[in-house]
Amino acid sequence: MGTSAKFAAILLLPIALSACAGSDDVKSITYTDDRGVADQPFPRNYRAEVLAFMRSYLNNPAGIHDAVVAEPVQRTVGGRLRYVTCLRFAAKDSDGGYREPRERAILFVDGRLDRLVENTSEPCAGAVYAAFPEMEKLTR
Repeated sequence: MGTSAKFAAILLLPIALSACAGSDDVKSITYTDDRGVADQPFPRNYRAEVLAFMRSYLNNPAGIHDAVVAEPVQRTVGGRLRYVTCLRFAAKDSDGGYREPRERAILFVDGRLDRLVENTSEPCAGAVYAAFPEMEKLTR
């Protein structure tokens, strides 16, 4: 293949790819079947997944106090229906004291932990908390 043929192929590649992507119905790219409006499966192992995540998320997971968790509920977050569970806990500071309790929301997609949300005003509004002693037993 000559240089001009390679150049032409490079220029035409985006056009050819856009033709493959085009259709009458607009679809977003997603790795799940979820389009944001269907009910999500309940995250059955949410407590174990939250503990595993928090062990890696926190700089020092040992010495957590006042840990509480809310059972997952379906909420619309970012325009998509998700299961959300809320946590509140007091973590130990580097000087050995304790911070004020902080609240975090954990989002689940397809029944699995997806991400943590620090701004919890909407996702955790009205959350009903119960003791979460397993979180208080975390170690490094």
